[in-house]
Amino acid sequence: MYDYRQFYIDGAWVDPVTPGSPGLPVVNPATEERIGTISLGTPADVDLAVTAARRAFASFSVTTVPERRLLIDRVIKAYERRQDDIARAISDEMGAPLAFAKRSQSRLGVGHLATIRQVLESYSFTEDRDGLRLVREPVGVCAFITPWNWPMNQITCKVAPALAAGCTMVLKPSEIAPLSGTIFAEVMHEARVPAGVFNLVHGDGAGVGQALATHPEVDMVSFTGSTRAGIAVAKAGADTVKRVHQELGGKSPLVVLDEAILDAAVRWGVADCFSNSGQSCNAPTRMLVPAKLQDRAMALARKVADGLVVGDPRDPATNLGPVVSQLQFDRIQRLIHAGIGEGATLVTGGEGRPAGLERGWYVRPTIFAGVRNDMTIAREEIFGPVLAILPYDTEADAVRIANDTPYGLAAYVWATDLDVARRVAGRIRAGMVHVNGADMELNAPFGGFKQSGNGREWGEFGLADFVELKVVLGYSPPKR
Repeated sequence: MYDYRQFYIDGAWVDPVTPGSPGLPVVNPATEERIGTISLGTPADVDLAVTAARRAFASFSVTTVPERRLLIDRVIKAYERRQDDIARAISDEMGAPLAFAKRSQSRLGVGHLATIRQVLESYSFTEDRDGLRLVREPVGVCAFITPWNWPMNQITCKVAPALAAGCTMVLKPSEIAPLSGTIFAEVMHEARVPAGVFNLVHGDGAGVGQALATHPEVDMVSFTGSTRAGIAVAKAGADTVKRVHQELGGKSPLVVLDEAILDAAVRWGVADCFSNSGQSCNAPTRMLVPAKLQDRAMALARKVADGLVVGDPRDPATNLGPVVSQLQFDRIQRLIHAGIGEGATLVTGGEGRPAGLERGWYVRPTIFAGVRNDMTIAREEIFGPVLAILPYDTEADAVRIANDTPYGLAAYVWATDLDVARRVAGRIRAGMVHVNGADMELNAPFGGFKQSGNGREWGEFGLADFVELKVVLGYSPPKR
């Protein structure tokens, strides 16, 4: 049982300001059983954490780059010692298969730390240009509101560049999956991060998220989550004109452009869509195929989906664990029902749990075909193992459908002719376009267009969001 009722503030584990709360249960979605407890913070707890961060900013913001590199080295070493603990916590709190939690979820945490450590080797915080000095200074006290679906990825891709820039911070991990975030706070303590530089307050959006977004001493909010919640955070931060960075939802298209590459594209697309039980903002949830190839794509997609093993996250044979909560399960079921009701062809899967799984929030891997882009399942982010196959007639038609969405996070283009793939990639309005299954790289910018958010995370591009640009004019004597 995880008992995480304290917060990490100013270098110490402290009780909530208001004692006696029964705490919020943390539930394992595979078993529906309580596995831990956290306290829900209040604005008073937030104020203590922000005050500590503001106090620490005075000294941490003027540390040297070599000092911050050494600090990140210590965090990496402490993280590596706890990496398996973090993976187990992620599996317990959000249902990821344990092998996947180790291979991808927890590994990304140390990956972001190591990447930002490398960026600091060459990143220039000062630049002289024609008598001017450009100075990149830390933005200040940062509030991080992170989600449950990739908990350690989203924590470290914010914390790492903030540390590198010289910022101080307060983290609110998702109250649904708070365990790995608490272990990360233990990592930061073990790494001897100076008191007040990193703080953690558990809570929900109403009690802690809102207080962070409105706090006058918070200079920046970095939020990852739904578009609806991101809009609320932006509105809350507007009165104090703080910087608000948002990584939000997606409804990413995968465009297959020719028959020769269909098999590879469909197999890759189904596997990637259903990875993490479909709970990824950049998942390729709309598969666009030439109309004449739709029947073949359906057969291939069904074969891949039916070969997936849904079950106990601790079983090495499991490919898909449960979705994170009863609320998420119910929402996915409503959207599957809507797909059937609106006339899409159910290729495989459907409503209800997979056979033999009567407990736990397990969803049947589901594929629809004959989907129109005005159907609910093509418009709304489902955030579960549900794929929509949409037929198209021409390349121009495919581009139009791909762009016909309020989102613009990611897109995937598959073509035998690389020039064709590049042409289509250039016409899709998305922050990230993957050609022929190219993997995301930790030094590439992660972020989107339109209602998928603003700003970029990961590597050098993520670091840029944590600095303010100052110009000192007349820094050098004018040239004669």
